[in-house]
Amino acid sequence: MAASEDRARRRQQRRAGGANEPRTPERGRPEEEPRAARADAAPAPVVEDKRGGFVSQSIGELKKVEWPGQTQVVQATTVVLIACIIVGLWLYANDFIWQRVVKQILL
Repeated sequence: MAASEDRARRRQQRRAGGANEPRTPERGRPEEEPRAARADAAPAPVVEDKRGGFVSQSIGELKKVEWPGQTQVVQATTVVLIACIIVGLWLYANDFIWQRVVKQILL
């Protein structure tokens, strides 16, 4: 209850104080320059309209990828195959058990 009253009081103070006042560290966030006016702001990326732009950008991104080595691929494949076998056996066992239950009790 106190939080909503505090929020309502702050809203009233903002309305009474004027919405055009710049924020200062005492009142909230420090005042910042707009992004376009900053000297250290990075320029906006240039969008290519060429048909090969997408393909060349994709090739550039694929060159940055750190591809796994053969040992990592073998290990990951082994883990996936073992997980598939375990889940398959678990599903087979459940199917076998519930098939018996349905035949004996429900039918």
